[in-house]
Amino acid sequence: MRPQNNPIAERADFHQEGHHNTGHLGHPEQAAGTGCESDSEGPAPATEKKSQDAAARQDPDPLANEEEREPPLYDEKALPLAGNRLLFQAITRDQDGNSVCLTRTRSSQPSPPTDSENLARLGSHMSTDPDGNVYPEGGLEAYLVVFGCFLCLFGSFGLVNTIGTFQAYFSENQLKDYNQSTISWIFGVFSFLIFFGGLQIGPIFDAKGPKGLVLVGSTLVIGSLIALGFCTEYWQIMVVFGVICAAGTSMVFTPAVANPGHFFFRLRGRATGLAATGGSVGGIVFPLVLDALFTKIGFAWSTRVLALICFVSLGAGLMLVKSRLPRQRATMENIMPDLRILLEPVFACTTLGIFCIEWGLFVPLTYISSYALHHGMPKGLSYQLLAILNVGSFFGRWVPGYISDYTGRFNTMIVTVLMCLLSVSCLWLPANGNTAMTVSFAFVFGFSSGSNIGLTPVCVGQTCKTENYGRYYATAYTVVSFGCLTGIPIGGSILTRNGGEYWGLITWTSCCYFGGLVFFIAARVLRVGWNPFKID
Repeated sequence: MRPQNNPIAERADFHQEGHHNTGHLGHPEQAAGTGCESDSEGPAPATEKKSQDAAARQDPDPLANEEEREPPLYDEKALPLAGNRLLFQAITRDQDGNSVCLTRTRSSQPSPPTDSENLARLGSHMSTDPDGNVYPEGGLEAYLVVFGCFLCLFGSFGLVNTIGTFQAYFSENQLKDYNQSTISWIFGVFSFLIFFGGLQIGPIFDAKGPKGLVLVGSTLVIGSLIALGFCTEYWQIMVVFGVICAAGTSMVFTPAVANPGHFFFRLRGRATGLAATGGSVGGIVFPLVLDALFTKIGFAWSTRVLALICFVSLGAGLMLVKSRLPRQRATMENIMPDLRILLEPVFACTTLGIFCIEWGLFVPLTYISSYALHHGMPKGLSYQLLAILNVGSFFGRWVPGYISDYTGRFNTMIVTVLMCLLSVSCLWLPANGNTAMTVSFAFVFGFSSGSNIGLTPVCVGQTCKTENYGRYYATAYTVVSFGCLTGIPIGGSILTRNGGEYWGLITWTSCCYFGGLVFFIAARVLRVGWNPFKID
């Protein structure tokens, strides 16, 4: 039959498929039947081969002078073969009017796309790390994981941002017979175990994924909050809140911070910052909830309501978090602290800078509510100050991280540490109970201190190669965790020695941030020199 479309063009398209085609000469009736076979099914008869060779010698380009020839007969059909393959037969004529059968075979299933085809299909927003792992850098699945991490940090690190509320309540109720230095050890141990526990939990996350850790950690957090309502003695609160709740928080916190890195490489800081805002939102919600419930239903039922909120958020987060990259077996060399690398000047200065700022970070978080109560502010406002601080921290978790991609990590860190120093020494110290200055301090310090958690690990990564990051991170935070352990008790001891006056505690916090500023400036100068416009 003669197709309505241009048969010469169709024949040209057929030859351009890139397959190996074979021509067979014969009558049209024979060519259209089952006698038309490919080369793979047997050699062509000698007479047909001679005719082919003669035709090729007479006209090497059968498509030349196509307007002078009669359009050839052209037809194509596909016959099924075994193994999910198809036999394509096309019948046409050569210049002498003889019919030619062209055959080719191919799989009926599409060939699997190559890695380059996958990258082209999925878009230029994807990225690849030095090990060849491909990251989607977005998409529904990736952002659902980020949201799951947000919920996990809401129910875990939100408690860290609420320790000021617990400290103020314990000081006036269950532990009113204890001095501030003794009470502060509960929160010092709590902060220490969260960071120190990450050294063991991180490798488990790499080897097993996040779900098991989040499940066990969530159980410990929820159970400890329920049990906290029954605690009346110092040792009970230390065990339940300072140890068990801290261990559960660390099991949830560490995977939730690391999990976005399975879906984001180039935008990892941004994604992790979005997830980290969950802790700030928890720090806003929990103090307000506890303030509203303490006077209405009492401490025990208030902690049970808090446990219910954590149950919902951590349960939803557990369903959303997932691992994506190949599981890795941790080695002792990659995860264990190596104190020898503290001899590297840049890393040593960076570690000491983080130590100093973590030394001072938890002091305002712990004592700002009791500071307000001491200066006669309304009890409701004293708990709300912690929520205001966490509102500032909400923006401080991701804005500095976003800016640091353009201005440099150490440059951004120096600016935020300077803001922390100025807010403590110029707002909190002279406030002396002034409500406006205290509220202003809470917001400014919350914003500037947000980078103390989110940006410091990135600065550690700037001091080493990617393959050595685990070892450097473990070494740095082994040292830093002891700053978390001792910072709050030192502040409490100063507060006790000053007869309950807060100026000494505030001065101690200023000194911590001044030390952190000096060490971060030293680390930057050792890395890139004194040029303030050079991006590190």
